[in-house]
Amino acid sequence: FILMILVSFFDWRVLKNRSFILIFLYFIGILALIGLFIFAPETRGTKGWYRIGGISADPIEFMKLILIIFVAKYFSDRHREIHRFIHIVLSGTYFLIPAVLVFFQPNLGSASVLIILWIAMLLVSGIRIKHFLLLLISGALIFSLGWTLVLHDYQKDRILSFIEPELDPLGIGWSQLQSKVAIGNGGMLGQGFGQGTQTQYHFLSEPQTDFIFASIAEEFGFAGVLALFSLFIALLWRIFKAGIHAESNFPRLFATGFAAVIIAQFAVHVGMNLGLLPIVGLSLPFVSYGGSSLISQYIILGFLQSIRSHS
Repeated sequence: FILMILVSFFDWRVLKNRSFILIFLYFIGILALIGLFIFAPETRGTKGWYRIGGISADPIEFMKLILIIFVAKYFSDRHREIHRFIHIVLSGTYFLIPAVLVFFQPNLGSASVLIILWIAMLLVSGIRIKHFLLLLISGALIFSLGWTLVLHDYQKDRILSFIEPELDPLGIGWSQLQSKVAIGNGGMLGQGFGQGTQTQYHFLSEPQTDFIFASIAEEFGFAGVLALFSLFIALLWRIFKAGIHAESNFPRLFATGFAAVIIAQFAVHVGMNLGLLPIVGLSLPFVSYGGSSLISQYIILGFLQSIRSHS
């Protein structure tokens, strides 16, 4: 929170008007993602965090911030010619490189968020409908090929398990079944803080990160879930309001990118907790345990406040 306040005093135009700084940060982010394959220890089958002593850092969280700023500047500088297909291809390349690196960590959830972020910023930038339809068709073809040639068996199992988790209730379907039980246990008012049986007796896996929504639903019930949704709606309204009242394209695109990340992660996290989406390991923004995600999210909030203060 203190970091957010400090960033809010920074004049965002200094960064926006110096392309070489953004290019430098982008390449540093790419190198950090590549370095994970060499230096990061494997945690639950994934090489996604640098560990120095008792501190861990996830570079993809900071890469999201860099991409939002970098591509917002790219589109805002070319808003009059954004209809040209070459700009769609180039902007997609900026996202594709980190998305591929993240996918092979493997981290399917964060790779998906990057793709959603790119599509959201494309829509706001003024992409032509025919180009957008072409992207959808291409995406469907790529997904089909990826399912056959790229996805590992355990990733396919995760995707298929949400359709019918009862097929393997003690294996790949365990987490989603226990998540549903935890949410059902909550009722209207919940079982009380620290009193949730699924959470406290460790039936619910990763209740502090991947399944924190189910943990909140169990201990605080429908009332707690409603309060959580209300807070996120209020936050998104403030973000969109900052973008709508902005005087140039860059703040609008930046606000859209930030909102897209929050909406995507919130929707996927809640969906996989409810058994509506496959488990892809996405945290709940501003709620799940994790220093890297919280720090990057508060930096983005501070940058957005800087845009409001210095515009």
